[in-house]
Amino acid sequence: FIWAGDFDAADEHSGWFVAHAESHSLAPYLALGRGLKSELAICRGDATGGVEALQGCLRELAAWRYGQLTASFNASLARGLAALGRFGEGMSLIDATIGLVRSDGPLSHMPELLRVKGNVLLSMPRPMPADAEAHFVRSLAWSRRHASRAWELRTGVDLAALWAAQGRAHDARALLRPVFETFAEGQDRADLTAAGRLLTTLG
Repeated sequence: FIWAGDFDAADEHSGWFVAHAESHSLAPYLALGRGLKSELAICRGDATGGVEALQGCLRELAAWRYGQLTASFNASLARGLAALGRFGEGMSLIDATIGLVRSDGPLSHMPELLRVKGNVLLSMPRPMPADAEAHFVRSLAWSRRHASRAWELRTGVDLAALWAAQGRAHDARALLRPVFETFAEGQDRADLTAAGRLLTTLG
């Protein structure tokens, strides 16, 4: 639900997750549930509260040796740190996580990690669009290698938006429209809504 942009459903289900873990004294899963709540807070714009809470959850998960389950949390934390202007911390975290995933997996997280790094590069006081584009292209390659259309669409939106801002509307359309048109269902997903909106502006 978080990935789909349905934050109300994510809030409801993560609340159930936390309550269930707490009632059965499942400490690692309680930390995971709180991590989901923290990730959701960052997605909703509460970077300050989300970052602090998520850092605490990650420390708990590390103590429980659940480190391999935290790649998506690290991606959200990097986004939150960037939103707070803590770009160095965010970049260090995302680079370390990319290295960890490359060596230990799961590789299914790689497209999103590369996409997030691209966006951090764009959000810095001195944006680095060329480096961001390179990371978006790598993210697309990983998405296609694993036949992950959802990640391909998400990165495609970001890369198309970058190209559009650079006056490359034709390239942006050529990239985004084919992957957008492969989705027959889930038209209310946030990524599809964003893609449709961007295609409309591109003409």
